[in-house]
Amino acid sequence: MSQAQAAAFHALHQDFLVLPNAWDAASARLTQEHGAKAIATSSAAVAWAHGYADGNRFPIAKLVTVIEDIARSVSVPISTDAEGGYTDDPKHVAENVTALINAGAVGINLEDGAAAHDLHVRKIEAAREAAVRAGIDLYINARTDVYLKQLVPAKQAVEETLRRAAALKNAGASGLFAPGVVIESEIATIAERCGMLLNVIAWPRLPDAAKLKALGVKRLSAGTSTFAAAMEGLRAATVDFLASGSSETLWPRRGEQLNYNKLFGA
Repeated sequence: MSQAQAAAFHALHQDFLVLPNAWDAASARLTQEHGAKAIATSSAAVAWAHGYADGNRFPIAKLVTVIEDIARSVSVPISTDAEGGYTDDPKHVAENVTALINAGAVGINLEDGAAAHDLHVRKIEAAREAAVRAGIDLYINARTDVYLKQLVPAKQAVEETLRRAAALKNAGASGLFAPGVVIESEIATIAERCGMLLNVIAWPRLPDAAKLKALGVKRLSAGTSTFAAAMEGLRAATVDFLASGSSETLWPRRGEQLNYNKLFGA
């Protein structure tokens, strides 16, 4: 992917970007086909789709291949969720980020999880340095799990998120990803004071897109929800077909039939 794609991805955040996350070339191409302006992978969905547990267990070489396959299949910008960079060594984070850029990514998520905040900052610095060397204005979405993993008491969550955001911005992050925040007043405070573009994730009790936009949010991600919806469709169809063997009930589940060969260039 080119610097033009990177610039286009940055520009999409100036209004309000909705990202239904994908996990392979087929889900990415289908997502683009139905109007997505960019593709973002979900690290958990990618791992599960390939038979791995989530949590920095997915081999980076396999993720590079996934991004290459997606880049071959779509024309819109691609952002990849790279968990914690798949290593605690910032030098190796830089190497992994370089490989993902070379595969076609113009955006990346890097998360802290329960790891030390200082380590997260150093990983963001390493990712930015790698992007500069590659000549790409990589959109680095710095994810902090203050809310998701309840890293501090609830009454401290806003200030802790903002404290981390300040250091992450200085390290070279483009945006702040705060999954799990759902209270309108807290979303508005973080959006106003974090100094970066705010990304939130689809979550129970999260305000709708129009309200999020009014609160100052710039990006809404589906996370694992699109993968879960697809797998629920598979589960329900499988259970029914195993029980009945009925073509008459299975066939309508196919829904609108796209020409997949045409989508992939045949």
